[in-house]
Amino acid sequence: MNENINTTEIMELIKGLVTIPSPSGNTDRVISHVDEFFTKLGIETTRNHKGGLLITLPGKNNEQHRFLTAHVDTLGAMVKEIKPNGRLKLSMIGGFRWNHVEGEYCEIETSQNETFTGTILMHQTSVHVYKDSGEAKRDENNIEVRLDERVSSADDVKKLGISVGDFVSFDPRVEMTKSGFIKSRHLDDKASVALLMHVVKQLKEEGIELPHTTHFLISNNEEIGYGGNSNIPVETEEYLAVDMGAIGDGQSTDEYTVSICAKDSSGPYHLGLRKHLENLAKQNQIQYQMDIYPYYGSDASAAIRAGFDVKHGLIGPGIDASHAFERTHETSLLHTGRLIYHYLRSEMNS
Repeated sequence: MNENINTTEIMELIKGLVTIPSPSGNTDRVISHVDEFFTKLGIETTRNHKGGLLITLPGKNNEQHRFLTAHVDTLGAMVKEIKPNGRLKLSMIGGFRWNHVEGEYCEIETSQNETFTGTILMHQTSVHVYKDSGEAKRDENNIEVRLDERVSSADDVKKLGISVGDFVSFDPRVEMTKSGFIKSRHLDDKASVALLMHVVKQLKEEGIELPHTTHFLISNNEEIGYGGNSNIPVETEEYLAVDMGAIGDGQSTDEYTVSICAKDSSGPYHLGLRKHLENLAKQNQIQYQMDIYPYYGSDASAAIRAGFDVKHGLIGPGIDASHAFERTHETSLLHTGRLIYHYLRSEMNS
């Protein structure tokens, strides 16, 4: 039973999201894109002062609320310095490694909303010139942006309107394969944003009234640690972050199931809510993995740190090569979508 979860539609939603640049701090375009999606469904939306998007689906029980988040902000960078040779030094936005963006195409957006393209390269790239090209450290001192403009000095660059503080976004290079994979930058967490969009659409089209009033926050500062730690109504008892499952040595998570997080760097997630999610998966033949993420934090854990008295949980599709060139499979999207659907339709555990 697939509950009308359409992975083809979800992947198209993901493609639309990842192609809109949205590094943390510069997310208005993608938030507007999601806003338009919900508005067309006849769902009222609001924005918080941080720029995140809020929607509410009324439920039968208006005393015990649920709150779900997925974040639309991504990794990226800012122009840190314009070098004398016309290249750009970068300052990271979010926790990636420099070697994961070396050789990537990028886009620079100026404060006047002009855009320029470039390539992120090592200063010592040419093996014909630099003997230590392969050994030089990949860091903020050696990584630079080569602009696709005829510039050879800092003044040339400044005349284009490029300045310190301009946002730099990475080319997602999104691709869907015949074997059912979608690979792209920024599946963390635009895959989960697409899942929430799709499930809400299904509920709306089916005319289903949820058992509990449920709020959805499309947050826009998760990658820098504080996306979903506000705008949580006092009636909220359960807070579920829909993010990603991290894959690697020692991890249970894979690209074909939904990942349920038992613990991350912030500590254990709420045991009662975790068991409820696991039982829903078992009851509905949803394939899942239980996992621990050692170097991870979510919007839900940010809410706990901010002092909110909620039961917090974390689920998501399994994403390979997180914070680099990511990939997941349609079956992981299917099982994650099904778990979200059944969770929203379930009665809250007391």
